Amino acid sequence: MAEAEEDCHSDLVRTDDNERSSEANLQAELQMFRAQWMFELAPGMSSSGLEPLPCRASSRGPGVKSVDARGKQEIAKEEKAKELFLKAVEEEQNGALYEAIKFYRLAMQLVPDIEFKITYTRSPDGDGVGKRCVEDNKEDDKMADLLSDFQQQLTLQESSVKLCQPEVDVSQTHISVLPMEVLMYIFRWVVSSDLDLRSLEQLSLVCRGFYICARDPEIWHQVCLKIWGRSCNKLVPYASWREMFLERPRVRFDGVYISKTKYIRQGEQSLDGFYRAWHQVEYYRYLRFFPDGQVMMLTTPEDPPSIVPRLRTKNTRTDAILLGHYRLSQETDNQTKVFAVIMKKKEEKPIDYHKYRYFRRVPAQETDHSFHVGLQLCSSGRQRFNKLVWIHHSCHITYKSTGETAVTTFDIDKMYTPLFFARVKSFTAFSEKPL
Repeated sequence: MAEAEEDCHSDLVRTDDNERSSEANLQAELQMFRAQWMFELAPGMSSSGLEPLPCRASSRGPGVKSVDARGKQEIAKEEKAKELFLKAVEEEQNGALYEAIKFYRLAMQLVPDIEFKITYTRSPDGDGVGKRCVEDNKEDDKMADLLSDFQQQLTLQESSVKLCQPEVDVSQTHISVLPMEVLMYIFRWVVSSDLDLRSLEQLSLVCRGFYICARDPEIWHQVCLKIWGRSCNKLVPYASWREMFLERPRVRFDGVYISKTKYIRQGEQSLDGFYRAWHQVEYYRYLRFFPDGQVMMLTTPEDPPSIVPRLRTKNTRTDAILLGHYRLSQETDNQTKVFAVIMKKKEEKPIDYHKYRYFRRVPAQETDHSFHVGLQLCSSGRQRFNKLVWIHHSCHITYKSTGETAVTTFDIDKMYTPLFFARVKSFTAFSEKPL
């Protein structure tokens, strides 16, 4: 009986020892798995952690092929994950967030730590992102001096090559066969007497040859002379005549300066005396400048859609329009001001002698009315030279019989709201004369 109890006790001890040794082996294997997992997640390491294995396994013989196969699979998987991740980056930069999330998820499923292994040196199409940034910087440098670059490219070509060439074969005569003088004359018609420089810039986008023609200094010099006259003889401090046109303050000719004024006026009292009406008054001021120094001004309650088409030419039939001349003045405080003298169009009316046939009447004293306007030229928002602020407004009445002049100066208050520029495409739709 005692021997049976001892045998049972020894079996229990062996069982406990076996369980302890198996538990210790499991703990050791778990520790090894954790260490290998942490090693794989380390930044800059391979996803399999088996890159040095082929060297160690060289003494093992048959295991080398399996390790190499596994290594190639892991490398291919990592390359695919990189491609998906870079594709996701590109989609995110383009604003396609849902597509980016899809590619991010696919990349993380292949290699969880792909974000740490990516170096951003290649894109999914094989071009390096960093390389692309360098190329963008080079393109910016080229844009800074694009004119000289195009001129150099044309001088390096054969002399038989024209300023521009057709992309495809055409049976009709191409514009490239025209001499340079004829092309420049066409460009002057594009600019026209209305100084439509926007169309000239659009024409320069056609090809390199047109770009060079559109940057001709003589065209831009004539434009500056038309705007500022003798005051632009010196190019300093600007690098070119085109830069002077873009940077120097000027009024704009391809549209209208418009202001809207509102106020409330008290009406007459009712007959029964119980109430008094109030009226909200709205009216507009329109100011149109021309390159030859003339200006038109109109004050009317009609809205812009009905008035702007009438302001295209100076020969309008609107009776209330005031015509005159303006000049730009560069003050010592570095502010550009516009001064204009405008008056109503003179219309010669035939004298009706039948009125004075039976009685003698003293004719009214003849007078001339003119308005003197002063405005400050400003820039507002992203547009340049698109705002005119009132600084002076007066009425001059000259009596022809005596030559005396009476001046009435108006107070510049809230009724004189600033005028803002609105471009009108129809003003430059036709060319009447070349530059």
